[in-house]
Amino acid sequence: MFHILDFARSLSITTPEQMIEKAKGETAYLPCKFTLGPEDQGPLDIEWLLSPADNQKVDQVIILYSGDKIYDDYYQDLKGRVHFTSTDLKSGDASINVTNLQLSDIGTYQCKVKKAPGVGNKKIQLTVLVKPSGTRCYIDGSEEIGSDFKLKCEPREGSLPLRYEWQKLSNSQKLPTSWLPEMTSPVISVKNATTEYSGTYSCTVKNRVGSDQCLLRLDVVPPSNRAGTIAGAIVGILLALVLIGLIVFCCRKKRREEKYEKEVHHDIREDVPPPKSRTSTARSYLGSNHSSLGSMSPSNMEGYSKTQYNQVPSEDFERDPQSPTLPTAKVAAPNLSRMGAVPVMIPAQSKDGSIV
Repeated sequence: MFHILDFARSLSITTPEQMIEKAKGETAYLPCKFTLGPEDQGPLDIEWLLSPADNQKVDQVIILYSGDKIYDDYYQDLKGRVHFTSTDLKSGDASINVTNLQLSDIGTYQCKVKKAPGVGNKKIQLTVLVKPSGTRCYIDGSEEIGSDFKLKCEPREGSLPLRYEWQKLSNSQKLPTSWLPEMTSPVISVKNATTEYSGTYSCTVKNRVGSDQCLLRLDVVPPSNRAGTIAGAIVGILLALVLIGLIVFCCRKKRREEKYEKEVHHDIREDVPPPKSRTSTARSYLGSNHSSLGSMSPSNMEGYSKTQYNQVPSEDFERDPQSPTLPTAKVAAPNLSRMGAVPVMIPAQSKDGSIV
């Protein structure tokens, strides 16, 4: 009987083993309270270990109290996120908080308390769940009278199991009877839709750690003229093709015209000879007249020279406006042999009108 009483009064952890569920990002409180017996006189050591859920890692020490000091940098994944809740651990409270929970924190946590000769330990199962979030409501199909479509509710994330609840928020707020079996599922199948189905609906998604909601507006309308829509689209495409063809044709035509103008201009410049000078023209004129003089007799030369010499261009033979008669001189005719004409001496008149 004495030994039994001594055992009952030794170190004991009073917190029962339990399972805790928390949402990702929240803080988990893991309790570990103990009592000491009068014979527990050794130094107090407290140790928390984690057995990861994947069972691929050995038990990891995540925080330790020994020699009146706290060591909380043993496990890199929980560094800075695990703390003792009490400032006086000798008072019998070795509970901890794990902040900003992550899915990697899932596992079995074990609290060990030792004060020689007493030793005790307890295990706590921690589960981290993800709240439903990013839920989207939408309609899959055509919202036309007589058509079939589906109302869908999809959360972006959320730990299973998930529960769904549909509600109609507008009009009569009365749901069609055929929908009732699907009011707790993520999809509602609508058959032979009518305008009575129109309205605003809500979908609420829940799990053990949270919930999320989305809204959906349903407007059942008369069928659209699909044939007219398709025909209009085809006509529009054809008109666009014709317009593109006209633009291409005009551009090619303009390009050909520009090319033709360049070629014609280049040919004209190559075929046209350089213009003759006025002096060459005058000499040609004189050459032709002098050639005719060779065939004339002295009897008719006087009258011819008087009439013909007055027609010589002014550039080559300019008269003195003050003198009514030409000076007595002999002028050499230009070298006309190259031009095929016979060279002659141009006679000059004296003051009495006779030929010299």
